Amino acid sequence: MRHGKKFNHLSRQTSHRKAMLANMACSLIEHKRINTTVAKAKALKQFVEPLITKSKDDTTHNRRIVFAYLRSKYAVTDLFRDVAAKVGDRPGGYTRIIKVGNRLGDNADMAMIELVDFNELYNGGKKEVKKAKSRRGGKAKAVAQTEEAANETPADQAPTIETNTDETK
Repeated sequence: MRHGKKFNHLSRQTSHRKAMLANMACSLIEHKRINTTVAKAKALKQFVEPLITKSKDDTTHNRRIVFAYLRSKYAVTDLFRDVAAKVGDRPGGYTRIIKVGNRLGDNADMAMIELVDFNELYNGGKKEVKKAKSRRGGKAKAVAQTEEAANETPADQAPTIETNTDETK
């Protein structure tokens, strides 16, 4: 029975599991994608996504909370500087799990877990997603700009004629 079992214990003691997830999270933050088993990837997703959410607000308190989980100042610095800048407007879902087949040795289900905003292949090479533009009023602005351009072009091309006026008369 699984009464009250909220997360996968991964057949490890508590201290081993926490250390393993912290190391995997540091590797994920550093390399932006790692290969692991599906069960560990799902456990890592639950472990790292709240930390990424905390990194969006760069305060000393949040840095200390994240450091208590990760135990690596380099990973914390990278998380708050690079990763938080990319995921600042994303409301959640910072990681993606892609199943990649079975491992040769023991036939375990393998998966690749990656940070969503750092994969240019799925984003189509775009750095950030553009928001939909409103079509309202766009035509009037374009017409006004072309009329202004049309009015300015003949004035630029027309020769200037200077007249000599005698003010001595």
